[in-house]
Amino acid sequence: MVMDSSFEACDFVLFGTKGDLSRRKLLPSLYQLEKAGLLHPDTTIVGVARQELTSEDYVEEVKNALAEFAGETVCEETWGKFKERLAYAQIDMKDIASYAALEPHVNPDRTMVCYLATPPAIYGDICRGLHGCNIIDSSVRLVLEKPIGHDLKSSKVINEQVAEYFNESQIYRIDHYLGKETVLNLIALRFANSIFTTNWDHNCIDHVQISVAESVGIEGRWGYFDDAGQMRDMVQNHLLQILSLVAMEPPANLNADSIRDEKLKVLKALRPINASNVNDVTVRGQYTAGFVKGKEVPGYLEEDDANTVSKTETFVAIKAEIDNWRWAGVPFYLRTGKRLPTKVSEVVIYFKRQPHNLFTESFSALPPNKLVIRLQPDEGVEITVMNKVPGLTSSGSMDLQKSKLNLSFSEEFSDDRIPDAYEKLLLEVMLGNQALFVRRDEIEQAWTWVDSILAAWRTSNEPPEPYQAGTWGPVASIGLLAREDRSWYESKITKKK
Repeated sequence: MVMDSSFEACDFVLFGTKGDLSRRKLLPSLYQLEKAGLLHPDTTIVGVARQELTSEDYVEEVKNALAEFAGETVCEETWGKFKERLAYAQIDMKDIASYAALEPHVNPDRTMVCYLATPPAIYGDICRGLHGCNIIDSSVRLVLEKPIGHDLKSSKVINEQVAEYFNESQIYRIDHYLGKETVLNLIALRFANSIFTTNWDHNCIDHVQISVAESVGIEGRWGYFDDAGQMRDMVQNHLLQILSLVAMEPPANLNADSIRDEKLKVLKALRPINASNVNDVTVRGQYTAGFVKGKEVPGYLEEDDANTVSKTETFVAIKAEIDNWRWAGVPFYLRTGKRLPTKVSEVVIYFKRQPHNLFTESFSALPPNKLVIRLQPDEGVEITVMNKVPGLTSSGSMDLQKSKLNLSFSEEFSDDRIPDAYEKLLLEVMLGNQALFVRRDEIEQAWTWVDSILAAWRTSNEPPEPYQAGTWGPVASIGLLAREDRSWYESKITKKK
């Protein structure tokens, strides 16, 4: 993939530089931008944490992180350039006076990008600290990691704390799914191809499925996850962001606010789910012991440090409906869960069946065309169409079979390395483009919809349905579609080695 240079120099200040996100994703992504020649020669990278550390020790820690998480052997030439950008500042993020440690590392002639890879609870403290050392001006950009709050109320508190020091044009709320190539390709697919643009509504589409499946469990994050659950952890951000891109109206242009205005309209048009309909259109589950990829795994309540009476959901399925002209009568089925058979994220568009079947000898009912947009693990686009079976028959009949037109990014662009989502998003921050970031009103509208579902679940006081690890969730999630003569799409695509 071709990406433009960031052109302007910046001081990239990474708060929480010793944390898991920084080591696994952010530092490797910055290294890849260096390798691709996409960092300005004068750009610096300043790691911030509260631990005492020499600059030499920090450089060594970064190199170790790259060796472990870059996914390739570290290029010594690239590393030689990259390490010269690195500096370290020891800051207690709740102590305003300690932010003076940043002053030697930032230049008022360069744009400062502050990435907060920290718990959201201290976003306000960091903003106050930056303000206290007088280094905030209108050019400073602030990147916030999800989750922005635990519900609408807490989200507003965090956003207000940040807004006290930064205006909305300076804030980049990151959802890494928005940096995935196939998510970005949704806009091109929909609005650059007339075969989709003119058939993207209730007249042609029967239903849409959005699945984000994880084969892992909670991976030692019990304290966080049991408080959040799958609804807050995945639906409120990733799935609703994908849904809004699939369903939005054509924006006036590709400017950030044009795109985000249309996404917001979708979120506002989501039909509310509350105590009156929650049992009909949602399913929540919790995994029990089982086998994933041939390995025995414990149940959620058997994980380390588990609360054995927890009612937190590890699986969610929702039938969502959008009350507007384009999508009237078209259900959007959302599904996400942990300890499912495989890791896969995909959007499946089911088109309506042909109203009249000429080919009854092959199919009593013609299967629908499907558009599958694979987000991971093998990014690409696949279209299922009906095709004649080649050959001669004595009866002269025309035999049909389902065929797939498959565009795998890894195969079609085999000579190009597909960038990680964080690489794309970090570059967009440096370029000052907010189109791939989430605006405050989007966050709060998503929370409004999600909070209503969570409140209805609390009112019902029903525990989540158990499902065995290694399966596709509770039986009721199958029934969510089966009662309307539909079924979940289960991808057979696996990433090629």
